[in-house]
Amino acid sequence: MIKLGMMARATDEAVFHNHIQFAHELGLDVIDFHLSGLPRDPDFLRRIKILCMKHGTPIGYLGAGSFVGPEEEMRDAIARGKADVDLAAFLSAQMIRVFARYKWPDTVEEQDTLWGPMIARFQELSDYAAEKGVFLGLQNHNNGSFAMTADQVLRILRETDRENFTFIMDTGQWLNAIGSHPRGEFDPSVDLYKDYLEPTAPYATYVRAKIYKIDSGWEEWIDYGRILKMLKTVGFNGNMSIVFEGGDRNRYDTDECLRLAVKHLRELLADY
Repeated sequence: MIKLGMMARATDEAVFHNHIQFAHELGLDVIDFHLSGLPRDPDFLRRIKILCMKHGTPIGYLGAGSFVGPEEEMRDAIARGKADVDLAAFLSAQMIRVFARYKWPDTVEEQDTLWGPMIARFQELSDYAAEKGVFLGLQNHNNGSFAMTADQVLRILRETDRENFTFIMDTGQWLNAIGSHPRGEFDPSVDLYKDYLEPTAPYATYVRAKIYKIDSGWEEWIDYGRILKMLKTVGFNGNMSIVFEGGDRNRYDTDECLRLAVKHLRELLADY
């Protein structure tokens, strides 16, 4: 059965507590955190882990950084990545989310110069994470990424070639697809489902379910009924994490939009 969760952004302990409590109130199965706002103090981490356990809400993934760029910008990337893996292991999180965020160069020479070292970093970090029992999940992203199309994602997965290097499928963040721009601008010739989601769905171990316009009670930009049929076809049985990107497009506040999103996806999950 697909498990439903939410991604939480926070910068202090009180907000983390509120997110965990709210996820529990919504009856969610899992919660994900961004590492950029997560304090590294061991006592704090221990309290967060205990709170999640008491609420029966395990941590799915921790959102880490990017591993592509010129060598001078990446000198500390592996060290940071290993520290993130250690943190995930301490919190009993399943995986860390990794990016390939960097402006796609105009020339093949520049692309190749950055591509090989990126793969090597993913391999080194995957090998380290395997020893800790942690998975890495590559997340697709739109403009300014080496993983903004299905072909790029599949190539990274193939060339990294590590059992614990997997794919987090973000339903909105694809090149020129609906959801790739905060104002809703997109290329109508791009088919989100056929161009991006169908080719990569068989490799997904986690799904980030973007929610943009939900105040009607159903997500208006992305067809989750269609996506869930697709995931069922490929046998997906992992976590689906709600990521609210609604902003002022919705007439309700964030909490109410999340409630609507949970209700909407729970109803669809019951059918599929």
